[in-house]
Amino acid sequence: MSSIEKIGILLRDYGETFLKGVAATLILAIVGTFVGLLIGVFVALQRNLVIKETDNKLVKCVKAFAKGLSSVYVNFLRGTPMMVQAMIIFFGSASVGINWLSLPNVWIFNGYFLCGLVVITINTGAYMSEIIRSGLNGVDNGQEEASRALGMSYFKTMVCVVMPQALRNALPTILNEYIVNVKDSSVLNVIGLTELYASVSIATNRNYFKVEGYIIIAVIYLILTLMATFIVRIINAKLEGRKIQWNPFKKDKAIVEVE
Repeated sequence: MSSIEKIGILLRDYGETFLKGVAATLILAIVGTFVGLLIGVFVALQRNLVIKETDNKLVKCVKAFAKGLSSVYVNFLRGTPMMVQAMIIFFGSASVGINWLSLPNVWIFNGYFLCGLVVITINTGAYMSEIIRSGLNGVDNGQEEASRALGMSYFKTMVCVVMPQALRNALPTILNEYIVNVKDSSVLNVIGLTELYASVSIATNRNYFKVEGYIIIAVIYLILTLMATFIVRIINAKLEGRKIQWNPFKKDKAIVEVE
């Protein structure tokens, strides 16, 4: 039996399994990236707090505590593998009364999935915080100074003036983080989460078409990442004021960028 025939058998008999894996992977990547971005914005603002001489002792202590706690969060999450973090959260949650296995099972949504979503979200938040900090540092200080001179509060200045510019500066890297999450979600199978990578074990459990199963998901991962990369290019071009036209008849470069 040829490899093509084996791939056909896997797609015929376990197509639904692969589709569930794709759905789980996409939801993990999309939700994890979006919520992780919100966490990253919050953490980045904490790390960028400036302790001024005019602050009273209480304010200085609160700012120092917030900066220290956010630094520990970022350094720990970025300095340890997500696989290890998943094991700590999954098995360590029992000590605080959280039993992931007791949660209801509806389609792909179960305790394993929810735990995996928590893991990928907090992990992404740590990386997003550094991305946002880089975006904030790219905004000219005169923007904030001018806003404060006009009577705007610090909070309003950050929300209405500084943060929109920082997000625009960091948008390409934020979207690249989504692509990373599509691929890195595969490590969550260590806690029993059935995403795209884990779907191969289910599909090849009896027939042992291991190589063919991994070829299938490799192609799926490639399609997902290429689609995301194409979207990133379109958004970057829009932000830079360029137009992108699709030319399928031009072999050397199907996507033509027009100034």
